[in-house]
Amino acid sequence: MQQKIKRVTEFTLAFIALIIFSPILLIVGVGVRIKLGSPIFFRQSRVGLNGEIFEMVKFRTMKDACDAEGNLLPDEERLTAFGIFLRKSSLDELPELWNVLKGDMSLVGPRPLLVEYLPLYSEEQMKRHNVRPGITGYAQVNGRNNISWTKKFELDVYYVENFSLWLDIKILFQTVAKVLGQADINQEGNATVERFNGMN
Repeated sequence: MQQKIKRVTEFTLAFIALIIFSPILLIVGVGVRIKLGSPIFFRQSRVGLNGEIFEMVKFRTMKDACDAEGNLLPDEERLTAFGIFLRKSSLDELPELWNVLKGDMSLVGPRPLLVEYLPLYSEEQMKRHNVRPGITGYAQVNGRNNISWTKKFELDVYYVENFSLWLDIKILFQTVAKVLGQADINQEGNATVERFNGMN
């Protein structure tokens, strides 16, 4: 029953948020077009509820710069000052509200990760897919990109096994505090976060 209430509530909140933030979405979209070019949105396949694949949508924060052989340059060389601002303010995440409306994501849940990580999960780690992935989550308010993958998965599984609407409310308020404080955006030594290899 709580999951049904969560879905209806989050759909309503996402719909209202898209209307309220529509001017900001427009301004950021124009900024991305001017600073980074086209396309405005970054689209990528991610893993959702029950391991199903969906397309997640965010604002672009990186240039598509390549080396002489046509390979994308490292993240730290493609990430611009404007992109860093979008990430620190979490404005790049706003288009994911559309994913919430579609039912691909929730406002709160384990962050959706790359499809290529699927074969690397342990049975325990796979539990993170027993709920919809979220724009924010328990791991995001307890270290975000500044903790190990092992710790992230432990926090994700804790959320799945201890889900409650009250826990979601607490995570949402903690997320606001994290965004305002711009904490744990990047992992030390990396422009974003190191890739998961099944061991880290």
